[in-house]
Amino acid sequence: MRLVFSPPGFLRDWVVLLRVDRPVGYWLLLWPTLWGLLAASNGQPSLKNVVVFTAGVFLMRSAGCVINDVADRKLDPHVERTRERPIAAGRISPAAALLGFGFMLFLALVLVMQTSMLVVQLAFVGAALAIIYPFLKRFIHFPQAWLGMAFGWGAVMAWAAETGSVTNSPVPWLLFAANVCWSLSYDTAYAIADREDDAKIGVKSTALWFGDHVIAAVVLLGVGMLFFLAMAAWLHGPTAWAGWSLAAIWQVYLFSRLKSHGEGWGFRFFVLSHWSGACMALGFVIPS
Repeated sequence: MRLVFSPPGFLRDWVVLLRVDRPVGYWLLLWPTLWGLLAASNGQPSLKNVVVFTAGVFLMRSAGCVINDVADRKLDPHVERTRERPIAAGRISPAAALLGFGFMLFLALVLVMQTSMLVVQLAFVGAALAIIYPFLKRFIHFPQAWLGMAFGWGAVMAWAAETGSVTNSPVPWLLFAANVCWSLSYDTAYAIADREDDAKIGVKSTALWFGDHVIAAVVLLGVGMLFFLAMAAWLHGPTAWAGWSLAAIWQVYLFSRLKSHGEGWGFRFFVLSHWSGACMALGFVIPS
């Protein structure tokens, strides 16, 4: 899904670099973060935390895209889907991109300092997860698992901001585990289209590793996400089951479409997956 937005000149390249024109990534990071906020507060998070974490999501997702493109600047020109990205095409220099990355990290730090020292400490872990992720595809076949940890860390931080602890309940860690499975599922589907190019340049991914069983793997990993969310819903209270049920129905729909349309539907599966997160967030909105 892309926004119809065409700013002039160099601004257009920054919009593309930050992925402002591809908002699905914001949603995929926002929903797990809201799971943590809403579950921890029984549907009534503080306005300050909502503002801090929503703004933080937008900053960190774009920052992650920048460091990803810097890391992949020599790989992206060899992949059909990515060869026209601004850094790969030479329209934005790596140095300028790193300055922008540093500025976004600084703004994110300013935001998180409005919470607590525990959340600040957790934020440094989250930043490390985001920075390391783009380099893992050179070494392991499961970089998407690390992406899931980076995205799921938002739920842990949000829980800490609302409750002052991450050891007072297993719920934030169940949400974290759910997001690792979820990211593995939707990002494996996303990576299907790049398998041929990735194999040529030596990049590793779950889509390559699973081979002919990639669709079954996407489905099983999505079922894993639903399992961990079910455990979190059970601990949270009965109202969370409404959101979980909607998420499960949507996931079953996506699974059926992927199985009937085949690997060519992988990108569509990825784009539509965020609605499962929205459904689960809705379940946590209602006080239990």
